[in-house]
Amino acid sequence: MEKTNELGTGKVSSLLLNLAVPAIIAMLVSMLYNMVDRIYIGNMENGTIGMAGLAVAVPIITLIQAFTQLFGTGGAPLAAIRLGEQKKEEAERIMAASFISLVVSGILLTTIIEIFQEPILLLFGADETSLASAKEYVTIYALGTVFVQIAQGMNPYINTQGFAKMGMATILIGAVLNIILDPIFIFAMGMGIRGAAVATILSQGISALWVMYFLLKRSPMKLRRAFLVPRPAIIGAIITLGISPFVMSGTEGLLQISFNNQLSAYGGSIAVGSMAILLSLYQMILLPLGGITQGAQPILSYNFGARDLERVRETFRLSFRVCLLYSFTISGIIMIFAPAFARIFSRDADTIRYAVWAIRIYISGGLFFGAQISCQQSFMALGQAKRSLCMALLRKVILLIPLIYLLPVLLGDLGLAQSMAGPVADLLKDGGKTFCVLFAEPVSDILAASITSLTFFSFYRKSLR
Repeated sequence: MEKTNELGTGKVSSLLLNLAVPAIIAMLVSMLYNMVDRIYIGNMENGTIGMAGLAVAVPIITLIQAFTQLFGTGGAPLAAIRLGEQKKEEAERIMAASFISLVVSGILLTTIIEIFQEPILLLFGADETSLASAKEYVTIYALGTVFVQIAQGMNPYINTQGFAKMGMATILIGAVLNIILDPIFIFAMGMGIRGAAVATILSQGISALWVMYFLLKRSPMKLRRAFLVPRPAIIGAIITLGISPFVMSGTEGLLQISFNNQLSAYGGSIAVGSMAILLSLYQMILLPLGGITQGAQPILSYNFGARDLERVRETFRLSFRVCLLYSFTISGIIMIFAPAFARIFSRDADTIRYAVWAIRIYISGGLFFGAQISCQQSFMALGQAKRSLCMALLRKVILLIPLIYLLPVLLGDLGLAQSMAGPVADLLKDGGKTFCVLFAEPVSDILAASITSLTFFSFYRKSLR
């Protein structure tokens, strides 16, 4: 328990650095894996079609990851709070309940996706061009769902005990293996997009084995057979807190469906295929921010359980400043050097021209995204499930998805929207409306960051003093 006790006694800035840096490194490597995966696919023969197929498959991948958030990220803060209250057995019961829930949900998801994948992909925006490549990827990827659930869903229990380097190893193992295996299966073995899926599930399987080894053999808080039949109250508590990150991930899939359908209608295949590029670059903002908040979570949760509110306040203030500084800096860099980033993903001149234009619109709201994620994740770390859920719903469900459909209707035919689309109008079915679809992202990002920050600081003044 010595490692865990440091959360209540160590210097906050040093703790945050020690916990966040391994998480950030892991997130950066994971981001690199995602980018390399898409670079390989984009540079295949017919790479634009492959990218469109991958973009259509992303909502399914996101849905699978949403369940890792529901049962893994939802349970880990609860376990940390119980450790802060010196209730280790209850913390272990929570971890065991998460594990069995992840395995069961993984099996159910695999079955549903394999049986209904074609109607699901059509619903998610696939057309006759992209459907075949999307099915090739999803058919194989779904077979590794349980591996993904264990590797990504149980890793928060390593991090929440303060073992950030071990948690980093989980992600590094999967990401590095994936980077190595991708070219072997995609090019050397001639499997194309199917090879990318095979590389992913093999890598996640090895990561899952690592997580199980640590939690069974090396972790102070162990996964015990005696606790594998969960108490309903524990499952309920996990879901109550996990519903917020579940909604964040699940609505990400709904969001991509909305983007795919609208971009297909107004922009065509070049706009749908380039969405995979935009998502990869947005991960450069999102994933390191997730590493920072992941480092802050054990400190916030443990000290909130121990009722040391001064350490809670100090941790949040530091996390907020670092997140906002990072998001502002990296978003600016991406927008300035958009041509260089676009060329990484494609050799097609038209795709590059469109992507440069789209990047500078889509990424601009990321300047302020650090405020949104810092406050929203802090709510979750402090066990504030309802507030965290509301903030998770705000950006995507309440703001972004409606704006994706409303802005093209309200503004798409106006002169401003048409002039903004001028540089790429010849590539698109309707440039003004395509601009409005992309512009929905920064509008919602800025509004959500402002509202979430005001809400958290109101909670801060009333409840953390």
